[in-house]
Amino acid sequence: MSNQLDEKINGLLTKYTELLLGEADADHVEKVKAWILYSHMSKSMPALVKHWNDTYPDAKNEVKETINEIKQLNEAHRQAKK
Repeated sequence: MSNQLDEKINGLLTKYTELLLGEADADHVEKVKAWILYSHMSKSMPALVKHWNDTYPDAKNEVKETINEIKQLNEAHRQAKK
């Protein structure tokens, strides 16, 4: 990927994180990135993700915790905007 495209994709991810959670610090951006990748892969190749979940149950739990954290932060952000 070219450096320019990489910068633009990172900008898109940062803005998405900001709109989703209300802030886009590096930690939140990385968590949203992991959530996006995992969600997309679980829909497009569920057998692969099932195998990965079975192989790495601790990582699966960490992803679940990350997804729950994102949901909570999103809900708090939505409530704060009301």
